Amino acid sequence: MLTIKHFSKRYKGGKKAVDDLNLVVERGDIYGFIGHNGAGKTTTIRSVVGVLDFEEGDIEIDGISIKKDPVACKAITAYIPDNPDLYDHLTGIQYLNFIGDLFKVSKADREALIKKYSDDFQLTASLGDMISAYSHGMKQKLAIISALIHKPKLLVLDEPFVGLDPKAAHTLKTIMADLCRNGSAIFFSTHVLDVAEKLCNKIAIIKAGKLITHGRTEDVKGDNSLEDVFLELIAND
Repeated sequence: MLTIKHFSKRYKGGKKAVDDLNLVVERGDIYGFIGHNGAGKTTTIRSVVGVLDFEEGDIEIDGISIKKDPVACKAITAYIPDNPDLYDHLTGIQYLNFIGDLFKVSKADREALIKKYSDDFQLTASLGDMISAYSHGMKQKLAIISALIHKPKLLVLDEPFVGLDPKAAHTLKTIMADLCRNGSAIFFSTHVLDVAEKLCNKIAIIKAGKLITHGRTEDVKGDNSLEDVFLELIAND
């Protein structure tokens, strides 16, 4: 579903934020992307979803190059950044309908999915309120709902649990598992390593722009906790 081939991203000054990254995320994968601050996670994620341009390597979504056909890639992808930047002058329901229009979601599907997910996240009663009045957690929930209503084949999330209360975090984990059981794929970054260990079937660890290790979660961590393995790799590599 997601193939990253020899991807590198260089910023002004010549330093590579990401250096020759290769990863494959298959249908049904919940793939955790882990690293310290500044390791290259967000740079990679923004390049995957077409926010950042890059010169080296390629990124394919369902066999389509993000560089050659970004619109086709974005039509089957949903992206939730770590700090959702929503339209404060709209109400919650206006924003969801705007996203539904962009992705050409039918009226019936839209209404059913908005009801399902807004009920799941206990946001239904606030959909008529202005987004400017939402808390950070409510904005995060709205961003998640907007990402789900067009049934993406690939869901890309950058620190999705930040700002969510425990119930909402549990709801999101359940939805992520359900999506992957139905054939979608998820690629997400997180600093919450115990969540990644329990939720992800595959893990990649990146340090200073370079991939240190990747594979099935049980193979990466062995008999240790993911936290112990991560700290050892970051310290010793």
